[in-house]
Amino acid sequence: MHLRWESHTEFSRYTIVAPDEDGKPFGTPALAALPKDWLASLSGRIIVAANAAFVRSFDTSDSAAGSADIDYEAVSHRFFDGNSLVGATIADQAGTALTDFRIDAEGFSRFLVLDQSLTPRQAGRTLQRLLEIETYRMLALLALPAARELLPFLALSEQELARTTMALARAREEDEEILFAQVTRLEAETESRSAGSHYRFSAAAAYYELVQQRIRELRERRIAGLQTFNEFTERRLAPAMNTCRAAASRLQSLSERVSRANQLLATRIDLSHERQNRALLETMNRRAEAQLRLQLTVEGLSVAAVTYYIVGLVGYAVKGLKSLGWLLNPDVMVGISIPIVALIVALGIRRIHQGVAPKPGRSAD
Repeated sequence: MHLRWESHTEFSRYTIVAPDEDGKPFGTPALAALPKDWLASLSGRIIVAANAAFVRSFDTSDSAAGSADIDYEAVSHRFFDGNSLVGATIADQAGTALTDFRIDAEGFSRFLVLDQSLTPRQAGRTLQRLLEIETYRMLALLALPAARELLPFLALSEQELARTTMALARAREEDEEILFAQVTRLEAETESRSAGSHYRFSAAAAYYELVQQRIRELRERRIAGLQTFNEFTERRLAPAMNTCRAAASRLQSLSERVSRANQLLATRIDLSHERQNRALLETMNRRAEAQLRLQLTVEGLSVAAVTYYIVGLVGYAVKGLKSLGWLLNPDVMVGISIPIVALIVALGIRRIHQGVAPKPGRSAD
């Protein structure tokens, strides 16, 4: 027997080629040629197990049947438990491939190939294509449970987004923060679902393309009364892939719409904050103007107070000079000094203002 091992991105494939010792298709599976303890030591789970039998001719009614007059009903009852067959002539009618795409009691799907004029290379390629059709078909279907699980979430999320956008159209400023939290949560959930399912949906699309490509490579021709491999996959696999594509498309559309709603709401919140900031600045300007007017009033009073104290000092000085013999009248001197002192104090305060105030063309620190 020959054992071939292939390591792929997310699965490994073992192909065992062994002679049919008892002369009966599907009598003893080729897997029996491998040690049981070695098989038990393999890690992972079985995704696909398939038996493929190559025969030159097979007896369907105690007589040899050629390819021209095969009783497919009898073939179905003998090798496929009476199930409906899927098959076609392949490789420009060099052979005939038959299957029922079902799992038998031993856990295997079955492929029966009537070798009419296949070369050894054609036989090997035919075996590989049939096994890859089954393998990639099952791998593509791994996305279907993910799509079905995603559909209820999409329906609820789309309804929630519709309600949120309607509420956004009528929202007041005090409601924007609550709506923003709802939209942000919905966007996070959507992105999480998208990240969790993107690989599975992309892989399913790639596997589906491989299935179609392998079927084209069979170069199948119709057998009267039987579905071809292409017809079977279009009827059974294509609807599942359409469901996956629809789920992926709806998820992408939901993500884009949630993102637009989030941007719109963020813009509204920014505008609200700008209005609040502008109102705050206007309030601060009014307060500054009031403080300036109050400061000017206080400065006017301070001129009188400073003048009062200085004039008092002048009066004391004049009285002292009079005591020294100077012919001065304190009352007259005090009266004369009042306007002079007031003018000097006012000019001094003005000079201080000019020194503190920013010069034209420069901003104050």
